[in-house]
Amino acid sequence: MANYTAADIKEIRESTGAGMLDVKKALDEAGGDKAKAVELLRVKGLKGIAKREGRSASEGLIAVDVRDAEGGQTGTLVELNSETDFVAKNSKFVALGDEAVAAAVESGASEPADLEKTPFGEALTNAGASMGEKILVRRIGRLSGEVVTEYMHRTNKDLPPQVGVLVATDKAGAEVAKDIAMHIAAFTPTYLSRDEVPADVVENERRIAQETAVNEGKPEAALPKIVEGRLNGFYKENCLLDQAFAKDNKKSVGKVVEEAGGTVTGFIRFRVGS
Repeated sequence: MANYTAADIKEIRESTGAGMLDVKKALDEAGGDKAKAVELLRVKGLKGIAKREGRSASEGLIAVDVRDAEGGQTGTLVELNSETDFVAKNSKFVALGDEAVAAAVESGASEPADLEKTPFGEALTNAGASMGEKILVRRIGRLSGEVVTEYMHRTNKDLPPQVGVLVATDKAGAEVAKDIAMHIAAFTPTYLSRDEVPADVVENERRIAQETAVNEGKPEAALPKIVEGRLNGFYKENCLLDQAFAKDNKKSVGKVVEEAGGTVTGFIRFRVGS
């Protein structure tokens, strides 16, 4: 039997993210040589990448970068996925997330395929090989504004952030931007304002409200008012500025921003796997 200890197994698992049985097999094959065992894990991992292509990678993390840019600030979010939460909380995987968002900023990549063409692409491939899982960048988001505020939320204290939010405001709006970002994380608005809702979506919601009211036997004369009321309900559920503010549901988010004398110009919300 090869000469190695439980501490050796732990060290290699933490450095590569590989499973315990895979590490033991590699150490056995390497005769207890830790460096050679790591190399064997990487080689075997590279061979197994094609087999992992069809597997689901729905765990992972959100990484963020906000920096000064011409005319204000630009924020970037990257979703990096793994197959299991064991890998997602590995320090090497977390570091890979930081590398991913840094590469996205440096290269200007807006799509995962573009990012994979940069030098980071090799690091991504090597990480999948050493960790023995399908590792991929699922999406990249970018937001610019006078001020960009970030909020990162951990849905599990043992895992890295799985929800990331960026909010763009003017300088006055920055006063309440963190609270608004936290609101977005919790209440998942789809649009910033009513003006951003596509016309076909509005028309479809109006049609559904009309048909529902008719099926409920509502008086024909009352239908226009009922339809508008239900359409307003749709806006209050889906538009950030119309939503009831998380910290004071007697006010809308728009009202909170107005009282601060500011403006919200955009937002992005990523949640791992959704």
